[in-house]
Amino acid sequence: MSPRSSLLYVLLGLGVAGVEVSGAFTSTTNTLKRSRKCLRLDTSTTAKKEITSTSLHENMDGDCDIAPCLDGACATDATSTPDMPRIVGESIERLGIATGPTVWSEFGRLSQKHKVANLGQGFPDWLPPQFAVDSLVEAAVDVAKSPHQYTRTAGHPNLVKALAGRYSVHLRREIDAMAEIAVTVGASQALYLSLQTLVKPGDEVILFEPFFDLYVNQVKLAGGTPVYVPLTFVPYSLEDDNNDNEETDVVGGEWILESINLQKALSPKTRAIVLNSPHNPTGKIFTREEMESIADAVVAAGPQCVVLTDEVYKYITHAPPKEEVQDESARGYTSLCPGHIQFASLPGMWERTITISSAGKTFSATGWQVGWCVGPKELISPIHQLLPYVQFCASTVIQEALARTLAKAEAPYEGFPSYYAYLKESYTRKRDLLSNALKAAGFGVPNYDTTPGGGFFIFARIGKSIADALPAERKNSPNVAAPGGIARQDWALCQWMAEEKGVLCIPSTPFFSSERVAEGASDEFIRVAFCKTDGTINEAASALFDIQRGKKDSSVNRENAPSLESDLEEAEGGISRERIETR
Repeated sequence: MSPRSSLLYVLLGLGVAGVEVSGAFTSTTNTLKRSRKCLRLDTSTTAKKEITSTSLHENMDGDCDIAPCLDGACATDATSTPDMPRIVGESIERLGIATGPTVWSEFGRLSQKHKVANLGQGFPDWLPPQFAVDSLVEAAVDVAKSPHQYTRTAGHPNLVKALAGRYSVHLRREIDAMAEIAVTVGASQALYLSLQTLVKPGDEVILFEPFFDLYVNQVKLAGGTPVYVPLTFVPYSLEDDNNDNEETDVVGGEWILESINLQKALSPKTRAIVLNSPHNPTGKIFTREEMESIADAVVAAGPQCVVLTDEVYKYITHAPPKEEVQDESARGYTSLCPGHIQFASLPGMWERTITISSAGKTFSATGWQVGWCVGPKELISPIHQLLPYVQFCASTVIQEALARTLAKAEAPYEGFPSYYAYLKESYTRKRDLLSNALKAAGFGVPNYDTTPGGGFFIFARIGKSIADALPAERKNSPNVAAPGGIARQDWALCQWMAEEKGVLCIPSTPFFSSERVAEGASDEFIRVAFCKTDGTINEAASALFDIQRGKKDSSVNRENAPSLESDLEEAEGGISRERIETR
């Protein structure tokens, strides 16, 4: 295969519909606009044909790869995992020998088996913005720079320079591009390498609970012990709930960090605290006061303690803390992510913090897999040292494409001052669309007029009417995929909705420790993603409202969707039909 054919094959595999061949590569400017089209290479004829995916749940042969079964098992029987070898390495021993399905494989399997509106895994179901795809094509065909070979292990020079410029503004200090930044294969690897360079067997790492489930096993892989600090759920009063439904049997609320709980968790063994803000799964934004209490805890724990901040959702701060926005305005500071607090910018915390982020969530390109760590040389240098033994470098082409993308993202975009302003507005509208649907269906959700929020998940509280709709035989039934082998209320509800009602959400059980699950802390919540097209959200809204109406067959609402949407609008005072077109 010629180099040109190979490149075409790669671009087609990425779903880059804007690439055409006519003696030379050209990039169109409108093929990708506001569509969910992708190209497939017919290897039998080496012909190009266009495939259109009309909804997220379609999985016909030839559709876009819209997604992820995270461990690749979703298309197969989740219980048919091969037997584990009798002799395993230390890493597997630290994780524990588990041969059954996970929440991700199980609900991935359900999304493949049933026709569902998928509000489960956190990936946008649209293409990246046109300028990002253009940057990828430009980087791939740049003959002069030819970024198809290895680049600098610690990070492609063009990218680390762009990141250094940006974080110098974020952190209000000069960042050394070569010494204080490390580029990794996604933010997950950035966290993995950070923990590997910090943690020794017996060390403790504090996680705020609920937590992104990846954190637990990464701590264990490093030989550390997870120590859980529960966030406290505080329900709203009926006056504060902002729910127009007078017959509601559930209210939303907010998650807070009680500093006393953090202080109790500290010990001489505390090596790190993982801080995720905006937070997955709750959408919580940690307040400045809460972050200051974390800074106090770092000092109290001793000089060995550092903070690992996971900030992959910082540009999706859709309900920023009002006081932070007002403070930025008073200082004359124009932020690309208004209201987001950089923990490393707090007094004395630069030296004690590794800031972790990535581009996937921001640019709707989770498959690009470029992440980074930013911090003082003393903390980043060990990561530089370890990187060559993990992989020589992250993809040079993608790093070059991202460097070009960052330069374009600050320009005016779609009538907004920047792409970041557009992103915030788009997600705010999608959040409200889904929030209204969840409230109408009988779930409690945050009141974003008073509670700050970020990311693209709603941690919805299960109301009595929803719990009562769940068939009794499904609750606490045996389920090999569920933690502890029992499908508690949250798990049973999500499985029932996927199998019978046509909407897929994620149970909250995987985001809590086994002790808290046993106490029932996860029973009341499910995680719902709104990083989806309006069509997917509207389809899910119909399915959710169908539960409240007591329908037996979710397929009925597919034929009568307009009337159900009308009912939903009447119940909630109207869901906006305006469309901010999203690539």
